[in-house]
Amino acid sequence: MINFELYLEIGKKKVFASAVDWPGWSRSGRDQQQAIQMLLDYAPRYAKVLSLGQIDFQPPENLSQLEVIEQHPGTSTTDFGAPDIIPAVDSQSFDLQAFEFSISLLNACWQAFEHALQAAAGKELRKGPRGGGRDTDKITRHVIDANRAYLSRIAWSHKVDENSDAADQIRDIKQADVNALNIAATNGLPKIGPRGGKIWPARYFVRRAAWHILDHTWEIEDRIP
Repeated sequence: MINFELYLEIGKKKVFASAVDWPGWSRSGRDQQQAIQMLLDYAPRYAKVLSLGQIDFQPPENLSQLEVIEQHPGTSTTDFGAPDIIPAVDSQSFDLQAFEFSISLLNACWQAFEHALQAAAGKELRKGPRGGGRDTDKITRHVIDANRAYLSRIAWSHKVDENSDAADQIRDIKQADVNALNIAATNGLPKIGPRGGKIWPARYFVRRAAWHILDHTWEIEDRIP
């Protein structure tokens, strides 16, 4: 039986439970117990995503397979609804092996997002509190813009071609991820950004980007009538 190591970020209103070795597999709840249960509940959906990248992931069957090894105080971002803590494992060096795994994982996440968009084509998403009822065009733009902002945290600048369609913009941002992470793996990252901004470890960029893509992938899937 495989055990999975987790880390928690504990805010005043929300708690995030995230898998240490599996970027993007991260869920929140009102408290620690609910967050970990949500993580378990989403494991089959995460496995389905990773299968798109031919990544072998065997979902845990019960809570006994989930072990918390780190706990951190959350931030206002945590309470807003996004993970915001960099776990200890992400400070490890980002080598070629990590690069190849990261690209496979991110590509799988983007494929899942595009599949969700295709499934929602021509349909009006159900309204709800998540995303304020945004349609797929606005969700897509939000995901691309967020990924672009995340790239700046690893010292990479990416401009979106406003005249291109969503498919081309997704293709371009995916390539930007590859280029930025390739540089991180071969040359490393600066300690601070070009304007003095905070630099993330490359591993954390992958973790945050994967979580955000999947969070909105599952939002779309759950709101398709």
